[in-house]
Amino acid sequence: MKVAMLAPISWRTPPAGYGPWELVTSLLTEGLVAAGIDVTLFATQDSHTAGTLAGVVPHAYSEDPTIDAKVWEALHVAHVFQRAGEFDLIHNQADFVSLAFSRLVDTPVVTTIHGFSSERILPAYRAYDDRVHYVAISDADRHADLHYAATIHHGIRLDDFPFDPVGGDDLLFFGRIHPDKGAADAIAAAAATGHRLVMAGLVQDAGYHEREVAPYLGDRVSHLGVVQGTERARVLGSARALLHLIGFDEPFGLSVAEAMACGTPVIAYRRGSMPELIEDGVNGFLVDSFDEAVAAIGRIGEIDRAACRASVVRRFSVQRMTADYIALYERILSGEIAP
Repeated sequence: MKVAMLAPISWRTPPAGYGPWELVTSLLTEGLVAAGIDVTLFATQDSHTAGTLAGVVPHAYSEDPTIDAKVWEALHVAHVFQRAGEFDLIHNQADFVSLAFSRLVDTPVVTTIHGFSSERILPAYRAYDDRVHYVAISDADRHADLHYAATIHHGIRLDDFPFDPVGGDDLLFFGRIHPDKGAADAIAAAAATGHRLVMAGLVQDAGYHEREVAPYLGDRVSHLGVVQGTERARVLGSARALLHLIGFDEPFGLSVAEAMACGTPVIAYRRGSMPELIEDGVNGFLVDSFDEAVAAIGRIGEIDRAACRASVVRRFSVQRMTADYIALYERILSGEIAP
């Protein structure tokens, strides 16, 4: 089986820092290669893969201001479809632009929908619903107007997130500094329970950061910025709990799975995919209000950190994700399922 994997070009694949779509694309690509699949990764030229790298874009547009996103995205997507005849299947991880090319080739196209940035992009997905095989990353993120070939949850490399049986005393916020991710609620919840709060993540909304985060930074609240590699695992594993008090319907939540892999339980608002990741009372708590979140912090001692780890090993490994996608590819190529 020969697969063309189309990565986004906002960041390189895998990303050096922030870049969740590129990270998942890389994890799946390397998992497929390890499973013996012939994969060509279409990504920025500075990307890395054990498969074959093909790229026309020198650098990611979020990292290099000389790269015009619209121009280079068109060239990037055209590159893979011009070579469509070389592959058994094209797997698109780069949102909706490539859908417009799908009727120009005979090669089956799979598109993983990493979430909907706006209802305004839905016309593109509706227009190619009869041509492209859509994959949802959670049941919660399925849109009623579309047909789906499968729901496949993301997976993580478990070895990258070693189990910490002890944790620490500090609470953790891990994600973009943006209203969607609930940084303000995390700060308030930590203050209400007398815990220090460690924050890690990209400042995506500077105004929100200045209003809701910066005034509280000091001895009780610290912000580490973007953390990766062994430092990422250390920060996730050394927390008492991860506060994921989101202000939107989260499509998946990689940091939630990563924290639980380290043994750190998660307290999250019952929104989006959170009920699919969190087993209430086993690897964290699902809450419906700020007051419930505060109360749950006091109950963290009820959670067995080993059970947190086990829940991720069972459900969110990269090997499970890879096997799910291979099974989907085989069903498509055999003609068992059509768009």
